[in-house]
Amino acid sequence: MKPVAHSYISEIENYVPGKAKIGSKKAIKLSSNENALGASLKAIAAYKNHADEISRYAGGSCNPLREAIAAKNKIDPERIVCGAGSDEIIALLTSAFAGIDDEIIYSEHGFLMYPISAKRVGARAVKVMEKNLKADVGAILSAITSKTKIIFIANPNNPTGSYLNKSEIDKLIKGAPRNILILLDHAYEEFVEEPDYPNAIELVNKHENVVITRTFSKIYGLASLRIGWSYSSSYIADILNKIRGPFNVGGPAQAAAIAALQDEEFFTASKNHNKKWLEVFFEELAKQQKINAHPSIANFILLDFGNVEACQKANQILLASGIIFREMTAYGLANCLRMTIGTEEENLRVLEILQKICDEL
Repeated sequence: MKPVAHSYISEIENYVPGKAKIGSKKAIKLSSNENALGASLKAIAAYKNHADEISRYAGGSCNPLREAIAAKNKIDPERIVCGAGSDEIIALLTSAFAGIDDEIIYSEHGFLMYPISAKRVGARAVKVMEKNLKADVGAILSAITSKTKIIFIANPNNPTGSYLNKSEIDKLIKGAPRNILILLDHAYEEFVEEPDYPNAIELVNKHENVVITRTFSKIYGLASLRIGWSYSSSYIADILNKIRGPFNVGGPAQAAAIAALQDEEFFTASKNHNKKWLEVFFEELAKQQKINAHPSIANFILLDFGNVEACQKANQILLASGIIFREMTAYGLANCLRMTIGTEEENLRVLEILQKICDEL
């Protein structure tokens, strides 16, 4: 005899992160959408300065951090909840609002943690087909049933880099019943410059069933510290505070995040670096016929090699050259690899190898 887990747990496919190493040799790791410039020196110093306090529990409510986030975004700190990455908040929301035989909706190539979070609580994950690698609002609305509890929208979406504009998000919110939670996952918002990109904070203020999640893992470069946050109605924030762990965000993470918010110079440098190299890659890749670079407004690009065989060959060449991209088979995109924008030196090397791949395909 042995303890038996819920039967629906067996349906979960383990999340596999991007490859981090190629044997023992040093590699250019562009598989996890990390900040090419690393982290703010101010954030690193704050992290180190917290070393003398690691024997103490961190503030369980993250009050100073929530106040710093609130000041930065001009929102109510009481409606902010911090978590061990936005992944934790996604899991908490799913456990609070969905259960056995309920349904959650996500787009065809959406973040894999959405169906995993649903299956953890026995809910059914309904995958809705996209249109040209972009979430299809009409199809999402048509997929709603009496069992639908949550709609997950990553905006911009990972791994496709596509996004829904203001009018499309408005259509989604107005078309969905108000008893359905709509989660807008804005992990990459800080990289976005498009004028028609929706203001999710305003949407939360207007609609009680809308929640946004943000993270310090991307533009702020604090991925290893696992820290994210949500902004929602007071009602939803209160529910999250009831079910989260009492000390779910560590003290070093809180200290580093507060410092990161104050380093405008690093933030601007990260944003400008990403913008510059997105433009360079799209310009250079447009000159050839073998690789289709899908439009992206985040810090990564989805590269389509046309077929599985060509994609696998390209990946072999990249790995042999010490470059790690993210394989996309788990997302239903076996023809594709996703590359993160790297440092200038890394990007130049990648362009060189991509040209070699084009010559060999």
